[in-house]
Amino acid sequence: MPKLFNQLILAASAIFMVACDTASTDNNSSDATETKDSVNFNLSNVRSSIETENAKLIDGIKKGDSAAIASNYTSDAWIMPPNSEAVRGNDIAPFWGTFIRMGVKDMKLSTDDISGNEEQIAETGTYEIYGSESKLLDKGKYIVVWKSVNGSWKMYRDIFNTSMPAATAK
Repeated sequence: MPKLFNQLILAASAIFMVACDTASTDNNSSDATETKDSVNFNLSNVRSSIETENAKLIDGIKKGDSAAIASNYTSDAWIMPPNSEAVRGNDIAPFWGTFIRMGVKDMKLSTDDISGNEEQIAETGTYEIYGSESKLLDKGKYIVVWKSVNGSWKMYRDIFNTSMPAATAK
């Protein structure tokens, strides 16, 4: 009986070791998949995509097309402008419409940095907003969190604030 018991323990140990080795193999193939996905993700390519999306936003401003501008945002996006409450979702197009009616004719964006992963990217940079006759209306800094939506990058969170001095009281 002890000999049979020892053989059962030995057999169980062998099965356990084989099972553990299979799990280890599965984990290695999972790691290989993650590494492969990470290799396919390239921040340089993302930067290029974001520059293209930013150009679309600027084109919408130049054309005075708030709906085109809003199409650069996710459906659950927020814009967090200075001195105001957050603007969300369906209120983004009217927000940009107000901007345009205030005389905004052009914008320049300079991306300083991007970082992130396959799902979200943080972009930091500076902006300049111009009115008619290329008059500088505002300049400042911004952070945009971009979200990958169906293979395209869309603005998910957009916050900006001026670097211009505050107006003095008269």
